[in-house]
Amino acid sequence: MESTLQLHNDLFPKVMPAGAFYAVSSSSPSASRKLLANILRADVNAKLTEERLKQWAETDDIHTALSLLYRLQRLEFLYGEAQPSSQIVKVTSDLFEDILGQLSDSHRALLVDQDGFYLANVGFNHETAEEVANLASEATRLSEKNSLLIKNNLNIYNTAVGICDPAGQSELTFFPLYIRDTKNILVTAGLPLLNSEAFVTLVRGLYLLDGEDIKLTNK
Repeated sequence: MESTLQLHNDLFPKVMPAGAFYAVSSSSPSASRKLLANILRADVNAKLTEERLKQWAETDDIHTALSLLYRLQRLEFLYGEAQPSSQIVKVTSDLFEDILGQLSDSHRALLVDQDGFYLANVGFNHETAEEVANLASEATRLSEKNSLLIKNNLNIYNTAVGICDPAGQSELTFFPLYIRDTKNILVTAGLPLLNSEAFVTLVRGLYLLDGEDIKLTNK
């Protein structure tokens, strides 16, 4: 049966924080992650057309692409807006640090590469940042090593690793962020504030970076 879904003209795709988090929270491929990732790495001024949608969904079937778009919209992972409001961050350490400060209620956060070296830091002194970055790398590596136990036996599908107080409140959290074959780790001290436009901007910046080095700048 032919799909009755139609694409609304003259709208810009807007990925929500939940959609950005889903796109990068796992290295497991899926059609949904593929579409979200391609939108996140695209020009923020690109309007949503049928041709672009098929390109982003990596399919020649417009009905498949529309069904996938509709599913993500129902999940509130994205929506269409009349004017683009998303931002692209320049991949420099100081501008990443401006964003990192908005992702924790204590304004302390790190962006760490998969080898345990921090790329951007806000709120930690240099020596502490180095040690925490190494801890983040080891903790996420341990979680990945035991992923079958965590997912298949315990039915836990989150990839973040946290240190919590007795009330269960996070004091230090490590969020692995998977961009194609590259893994970065977002470290937040205190309560994470990922349900924000700042997190979407961070993810867009990482897709723009996509395996290259962050340009270090003097403050």
